Amino acid sequence: MIPNIGLSPGDRESVVALLNLLLADEYVLYTKTRNYHWNVKGPHFHDLHKFFESQYEAIDETIDEVAERARTLGGAAAATLVEFTHATRLKEQPGTVPTATQMISNLVDDHEAIIRILRVDQEACTAQYHDAGTADFLTGLMEEHEKMAWLLRAHLES
Repeated sequence: MIPNIGLSPGDRESVVALLNLLLADEYVLYTKTRNYHWNVKGPHFHDLHKFFESQYEAIDETIDEVAERARTLGGAAAATLVEFTHATRLKEQPGTVPTATQMISNLVDDHEAIIRILRVDQEACTAQYHDAGTADFLTGLMEEHEKMAWLLRAHLES
């Protein structure tokens, strides 16, 4: 059944496509953060191991919320690794294990990339697709990523 929520079918489809790109980015960020949780080493191993765990758990919740938002709008949520790897705008480094400091720096870069994407997508939802609900949802996600990026940056400051 197609939702009758005051959005044109084209606008809903465009927003669902935008959400599926975000879903791919979030899933890659989740995987990268989990990878770093497993592979971190060095004098701050314990603290970073726990810190990365708290971050990937938060991202896991975000993944579910993004997928559910796509479904709320009557679309399907991307749900395969192939879809995620083809759609993501984030970079991975297969076969490498960065230093702990580089792990943190890589995650800062990814969170900040998602923040920039969310700013553009939030504006598009408002101005182009007339979807205040998704715009508000994306604003909340942006604030979560801003906080995660700040927490990561704090580890890099001396």
